Amino acid sequence: MRDPAADLPALLGAPALAPERGLFTLAEVAPERLHRLVARSVRLFRDRGAHDRPLRDRVVGVLFTRTSTRTRTAFQSATVRLGGTPVAYGPGDLQLNTGESVADTGRVLGAMLDLLVARTAGPLAELRELSRAGGLPVVNAMAAEEHPTQGVCDLAVLSLAFGDLSGIRLLYVGEGNNTATALAHGLAAVSGAEVTFATPPGYGLPAGALATARANAKAAGARIEEIHALADAPAEVDVVYTTRWQTTGTSKPDPSWREAFRPFHVDGPLLARWPRALFLHDLPAHRGDEVAGEVLDGPRSLAWTQAAMKLPSAMAVLEQATGSLPG
Repeated sequence: MRDPAADLPALLGAPALAPERGLFTLAEVAPERLHRLVARSVRLFRDRGAHDRPLRDRVVGVLFTRTSTRTRTAFQSATVRLGGTPVAYGPGDLQLNTGESVADTGRVLGAMLDLLVARTAGPLAELRELSRAGGLPVVNAMAAEEHPTQGVCDLAVLSLAFGDLSGIRLLYVGEGNNTATALAHGLAAVSGAEVTFATPPGYGLPAGALATARANAKAAGARIEEIHALADAPAEVDVVYTTRWQTTGTSKPDPSWREAFRPFHVDGPLLARWPRALFLHDLPAHRGDEVAGEVLDGPRSLAWTQAAMKLPSAMAVLEQATGSLPG
């Protein structure tokens, strides 16, 4: 009889920890790599069949513990379109709910999956731990700190509309949430970009994220500013962007927070200050809160193009995460 102890190292499987891989924050993506992702997203928007099914024979876990319409559908559809097989997990499907650790979960998933896409609205550190423990790429489909795949989508929509983004002027109106953080990091890589975040007092971008984005912007010749009154907004902008006031998976401790947000409602008179500016919204939208219906559904709105861009940008992110993004 063979002594199983002699084969114990092989039987133990993968090491407990490996270098983390995947897409966690746009602050860590080199500008050239980000520009390739954006260009690839636009290419796939124009032709969803512009690939040779690079995910064939690969299995992609799609873990969403928070609600999602666009991002979840985009990544599951993108996996199928690229030739892969998605395995979907909802909020109650994994033993994380019964106390299994993130590291143990990652190690098990890494033994069975080729890639994991995860939205938890929890700390980004958990997604990094899943990657290290499982030895597999992890795509951050939204964590508490940042929504980087939304940032890729947004830059792709802007590229589709404007072509070269050098010198683009964007005004973001609303909470400095995870979408805003991704936008800051993404546009910090664009030469000459001028980005202004108009946020209610006390609801700005996290200080660390803002400092990092500003430092990266300086290197690219871009500028990122934060203001707390729309009266201080720039005289000229190319794009006005807003998001819903209540971010998925979060709550605000101040019960009267809506009063602080009301001056940041994007309506027709506000948009009229910039007659040529386009409007973006990452959806879902609450008409009457952050945006008026006349703006969201108006002729200058690109919100529905953003929604459509979620699929091709997810395809591009999956290609990059699996090392198959065309050069």
